[in-house]
Amino acid sequence: MFYVHLDAIVSKARKTLHLPLEELPPLADDDMANNLKEKHFKHIDPRQHIFFWLLHIFRWDYIVMVIMLQVKGIMVFVSPLVMNQILAYIQTPDDHHFIRPWFWIIMLLFAPLIETAAVNWFEFLAQRTLVRIESLLTELLFEHALKIRVKTTAETDDEDGEKKTSNASGKLSTLVTVDLNTIAQSADCALLFTYCPVQIILSAVFLYMLLGWSAFVGIGLTLVTFPIPSILLGWIHQVKVEQMKKTDARVQVFSDAMNMLKMVKLFGWERRMFAKVDEKRNEELTLVKKAKLIDVVYDVLSSATSAITIVTTLACYVCPLTLTLVARNVLTASIIFPALIIFENLKRYIQIAFFYTTVAVGAKVSLDRVDEFLRDSELLDEYTDTKIISDENVERIGFHNALFTWTAQVDSAIDSDYTPGRQRFVLQVRDEILFKSGAMNLIMGPTGSGKTSLLLALLGEMHFIPSAEDSWFNLPRQRGVAYAAQEAWVLNETIKDNILFGLPYNEQRYHAVLKQCALEQDLSMFSAGDLTEVGERGITLSGGQKARISLARAIYSNAEVVLLDDVLAALDVHTAKWIVDQCFSGDLLTGRTVILVTHNTTLVKSLAQYIVTVKDGTAVGSGVTNADGIPELVGLTETETEATDVEDPDSKANGDSEADGKLILAEEIQIGRSGWSSVKMYTAALAGDGGRPISTRILFFLPLTFTLVSSSLGQVVQIWYLGYWSAQFENNPPEEVRSVFHLNIYALIFVLYSIMFGCYFILFVIGGIRASVSIHARLVASVFGATLRWLETTPVSRIITRFTQDIRSVDDNFPRQLSRFIELSAVMIFRLLSIIFVFQAPLFILPCILVTSLGVVCGMVYLKAQIPVKREMSNAKAPVLGHVNAAFADLTSIRAYSAQEAFISRSLSRIDVYARTARVFYDLQRWVGVRTDVLSGIFAACVAWYILYVNKGVEAGNSGFSLNMAGNSMERITHYLNIEQEPKPTKDGVPPAYWPTTGELRVENLKARYSLDGPDILKGFNFEIRSGERIGVVGRTGSGKSTLTLALLRCIPTDGEVYYDGLPTSRLNLDALRDKITIIPQSPELISGTLRHNLDPFAEHDDHTLNDALISAGLHSLQKQLPEDSDRRITLDTIISSGGANLSVGQRQIIALARALVRRTKVLILDEATSAIDYETDTIIQSSLKHNLPKDVTVIIVAHRLQTVVDVDRIMVLDAGQIVEFDSPKNLIQKEGGYFKALVEQWNGKEGFITAMQ
Repeated sequence: MFYVHLDAIVSKARKTLHLPLEELPPLADDDMANNLKEKHFKHIDPRQHIFFWLLHIFRWDYIVMVIMLQVKGIMVFVSPLVMNQILAYIQTPDDHHFIRPWFWIIMLLFAPLIETAAVNWFEFLAQRTLVRIESLLTELLFEHALKIRVKTTAETDDEDGEKKTSNASGKLSTLVTVDLNTIAQSADCALLFTYCPVQIILSAVFLYMLLGWSAFVGIGLTLVTFPIPSILLGWIHQVKVEQMKKTDARVQVFSDAMNMLKMVKLFGWERRMFAKVDEKRNEELTLVKKAKLIDVVYDVLSSATSAITIVTTLACYVCPLTLTLVARNVLTASIIFPALIIFENLKRYIQIAFFYTTVAVGAKVSLDRVDEFLRDSELLDEYTDTKIISDENVERIGFHNALFTWTAQVDSAIDSDYTPGRQRFVLQVRDEILFKSGAMNLIMGPTGSGKTSLLLALLGEMHFIPSAEDSWFNLPRQRGVAYAAQEAWVLNETIKDNILFGLPYNEQRYHAVLKQCALEQDLSMFSAGDLTEVGERGITLSGGQKARISLARAIYSNAEVVLLDDVLAALDVHTAKWIVDQCFSGDLLTGRTVILVTHNTTLVKSLAQYIVTVKDGTAVGSGVTNADGIPELVGLTETETEATDVEDPDSKANGDSEADGKLILAEEIQIGRSGWSSVKMYTAALAGDGGRPISTRILFFLPLTFTLVSSSLGQVVQIWYLGYWSAQFENNPPEEVRSVFHLNIYALIFVLYSIMFGCYFILFVIGGIRASVSIHARLVASVFGATLRWLETTPVSRIITRFTQDIRSVDDNFPRQLSRFIELSAVMIFRLLSIIFVFQAPLFILPCILVTSLGVVCGMVYLKAQIPVKREMSNAKAPVLGHVNAAFADLTSIRAYSAQEAFISRSLSRIDVYARTARVFYDLQRWVGVRTDVLSGIFAACVAWYILYVNKGVEAGNSGFSLNMAGNSMERITHYLNIEQEPKPTKDGVPPAYWPTTGELRVENLKARYSLDGPDILKGFNFEIRSGERIGVVGRTGSGKSTLTLALLRCIPTDGEVYYDGLPTSRLNLDALRDKITIIPQSPELISGTLRHNLDPFAEHDDHTLNDALISAGLHSLQKQLPEDSDRRITLDTIISSGGANLSVGQRQIIALARALVRRTKVLILDEATSAIDYETDTIIQSSLKHNLPKDVTVIIVAHRLQTVVDVDRIMVLDAGQIVEFDSPKNLIQKEGGYFKALVEQWNGKEGFITAMQ
């Protein structure tokens, strides 16, 4: 009852600066997420709404909670009953009943204790239920997400009836953060349906006992006016639904921006992307403001309802015959003050009903969204009733007369209603494809033909459509399947953990895998070796390193079937040859079935025993059993190259890299007290922050203060005037008391109070919206302006949490708690002053000081423990979201490895950490609540007559505690406003309007590093590039190729100088510089929306320009075999999923190239921009760039695939951060002992290169 088990935690918190997670009490077995799942998931009925499932599993808790609420409700009425008896005794003392008042005073002590026990039991159950519901729904959403078909693009209608894409990842983030938080906050909604109605009835009964039949007149008016709030409820529901849609849209836009933030920074798009996010934010805030104004109307209506009830009841009691002065009742203190308590209680019950109605509406909206996600998400065929395979084909691997699509919504390749904006891909397998077991099988074909789709169809990721009675496909999983995706997927863990992927460590096998996957040299360059954290999305690794780690994971596994999707595309010629010779031909793949997608047939042709050719979505198998049957590609065979070396040298040797390999910074945890700095920042933002003149800020705070003081004073004057009115009956005959006059004065006070009350909250809403705009804008600007280094060490999930859960707190919880705290504090001060000065009771200050001192001590001790717990609770939420997003990033790999259970186990453990902190957080709330309730009871027993005035003091104290808790979100946001920033724009950094006129580059003694105190990666580069030259940049892994591109754009710290068309770039604003240089990274970053939106996200160009760019980028050649009216053609109206998930990597690279061409800058940098494109298309692209670009455009091509740079003007060869050669290809190929010549010899020989040049 008194939560004494937390005394040790509270005591320990007093002696330490921070209370770590390990010191918190462990989670009970019944609260463990796995036990909750095992117990309750089996009761889910997919035909019913999720609400009825929750109601069923927690029904007994709800019943006990209802009983406790009724006990609490009965104890509440002890106070007015006791006051009535005490005041009646004072009015008519009875010496024979001396013991009676002491009995009532003792009741004032014990009634609150009984009430406290009931409340504690209720709160314990409510909070336990709250945590369990959040755990259950989080796990339910996660496990459901593991079953979703990943490449479907849902479409919904917007307000204008137009189609728009809906991204499941962004919605899932919002569901796990915002919606589950909203549902959790509705745990006390039992108050609305059981407690409030009963209390309103009991209030009516007690009022009847005091005021007779006149009590029912006021209550009747309350019921008559009740439909008005009901109408507002409908509005609130509509606004909440629309608000959540706008929140989803904002989070989706921001998530897209975060996922492609590197490209945004490289293109200098921060301001324009900020404008897009700000536009969505303004749409959201319009509805937030509307909802808040309706809430103000709600509050004013509740106050008005209370006023109407009291005034009407008193009018009927004092003037029974309406306005006649016949049969007057006497209004005594023993009647008016108990009645006033009941009226106050009645008002509070109505307010509680109103408040929890809005909470219930919000919870319903969120529950509906969760239910909709669970119902409407398209699942894989294995989780539906779709028949997949005949029993007789269980042991074979392959297909027979099968069709596959990316959505089950279209079950026919013919009877479909796809529009040109909805690209349909149908994969057709003619006849039979049977992969050879225990051997190497190849899948080949041009870019975008469907090679990856064939692998995914085999994995069951696509929707299977039987084209004949004997149609089937099969992939035996009994002995395991391993999968390495074309876009290498790594977890935010160590390199070793990524390779082991949950399997036991076998030292001999592990080191053999490292050797065969050419990882030993890479690991030797990391200070922590294989214990180095790879960062979120493998940010610390190059493309080649991620590809080899993904390959190593597949090789280390015990899976009999190994699926490899173009794993050679990100490797240089030397590494690729090593992988083929040592890994593909090694002992670890002997006897295993390998299915390899590749463009590079020359390296693997000696190993292949079966080939599948894919063209235009049609797959045909051939019975080739030897290398001679493998067709050669036109022209040179291609060997692709490592993508980027963004942090190769840096992550191995820089000063920031710790020996333990830690990269991701721990969640920020401020030591000590929080809240008041957040209040200060928020208060400043209420008046428009520092950007507005002081006069504007005064004009805001002056009326806000005036309305606050007026409304607080009005509450005190109401009570005082009732006492003054009742005193007139004691000092004068009833017929001499001007009841109508006093009634009018009392009503006038109520009206003025309500007006001031409403004005105060309207002003606070206006200021709150202004603060929300300011804080969100500053937060977006801070994140968009952050350095690449900060972005690399901060998980995206943590940033997304700031823009979902924490921004929601800024919009809603924090301003509500702040306004409530200010209001209640003001009321408490005025009430205490009124007792001391108006009622001339100066000694009353002594118990006030005593109780206040004890309350302050109790509160300080409580906050010392609660604040670190709240921080741990908030920080425990980000890993839950991060795990959900990490799993959602590559569901295909998780399902291919059958690793769902491992990821579910990790999810359960993260949920348990969050639940552990949440339980302690809520229990500490009741720990302090019990003690303040006891103080209140003692105080009430000591000064019984003043019970009416002391209750509010405790409430204000509790509100202050809540304010500190709500301030935790503000604290984290404040931290993000002070992160490491890139240089801000200045007036002096604006270049001339005519600049640049040429693409000339001159570099003098350029040095670059990845951190301010790190070693130089580029070591004194000096070179000059003439305008219009085509420059190739080659070199081995870690030589500094991609570092050079980042240095040219000032993305990393540099020394020396770069002159672009004669101007030193160090003096230019970053956005001005990056807007005039275009870079295309190897990993193309696309956003959800149409292809037009991806090419021109800010609508600055016409369709003719965009189509020309697509043609120059090679899309036309890629689709030349498709009819003009084919719905498989990619057009400007084609819907692109988030990240381009519905396109092949090669297609994404073509789109990224087209987007770069649209910019029409004088310098174009291609950083492995065509690595995933087949040789024929790549040749067409390079020829197009050479002949279609203006002659003054300088092109810098970073490549390991040597045929990409065969026709450049000059080639820059890098090694160990230095330029070792820089000359024409012709001269370099003839240089004896040269670096470049050695690369060519390893590739295809000198003659092959010369042939390619010719």
